[in-house]
Amino acid sequence: MTAKGQGRTAFAYLAPALLILGGLLAYPIYQLVLISLYDYGQEQVSGGAPLEFLGLGNYQKLLGDQQFWTVFGQTVAFAAVCVVGTLLVGAFLAILATRVRTWVRMTLFLAALGAWSTPAVAGSTIWLFLFDANFGFVNEVLGIQGFSWTFDKWTAFGLVAAQVIWCSFPFVMVTLFAGIKAIPGEVLEAAALDGASAFRTAWSVTLPLLKPIILVVTIQSIIWDFKVFTQIYVMTNGGGIAGRNLVLNVYAYQQAFAASEYGLGATIGVVMTVLLLGITMFYLRALKKSGEVL
Repeated sequence: MTAKGQGRTAFAYLAPALLILGGLLAYPIYQLVLISLYDYGQEQVSGGAPLEFLGLGNYQKLLGDQQFWTVFGQTVAFAAVCVVGTLLVGAFLAILATRVRTWVRMTLFLAALGAWSTPAVAGSTIWLFLFDANFGFVNEVLGIQGFSWTFDKWTAFGLVAAQVIWCSFPFVMVTLFAGIKAIPGEVLEAAALDGASAFRTAWSVTLPLLKPIILVVTIQSIIWDFKVFTQIYVMTNGGGIAGRNLVLNVYAYQQAFAASEYGLGATIGVVMTVLLLGITMFYLRALKKSGEVL
């Protein structure tokens, strides 16, 4: 079969899935873009006022709003901290897993699986209980009973970031562990015979071989952490005092459902979708370069 024929066969197999995805993704995105072009509030929803076409008016309003840029900056900074923390913790535990006994490694993987499989709402609630100002285990151990971790803006962000890292590091750990185990032993033995130290081997041999995998898990983590909603919403009670712990997803939710500015909320959703599509395209290119089958 020619390459053209193989492509047609592959498309025929994928066609049912593409139709389903078209219904589940394409139409909602179309509606999101459409709503973002109108003045669509509670009055329009209830039929008390006609729809008013604004064109790019909502986008101009959003991009001219200082709060949007503040929230955008907080989202980028928060996602960056979560991504770096997730990579560091995951990489450290992946290396550790290659140097411990089998039963220790299995225990580590089972514990990581528990963190990975815990629902976001349940995990966030457990963390709030552990860090409770009056009855939390952490405050009792540290001897700072009465200290509220969610009152101050930065401690609240730090607490949420720690929770996000806790539930995200297993993906990085398992992926990097598989990558390390896939490195041929002969390569490492050759480096040792050449007199390379452990640090030199890790920096000049292991790291370059893991670079495609590290790039993939980094971009995947960026996509996940940039659109965090549940942890922020649950742990800061909807975005913190006076909205000082808002990120874009929570900000869009507040505009759409708390303020009944559905058009503006949809506009934020469109902006986030465009940003995530750009990151996803970069992710797909990284997958292709790493040799993954798309």
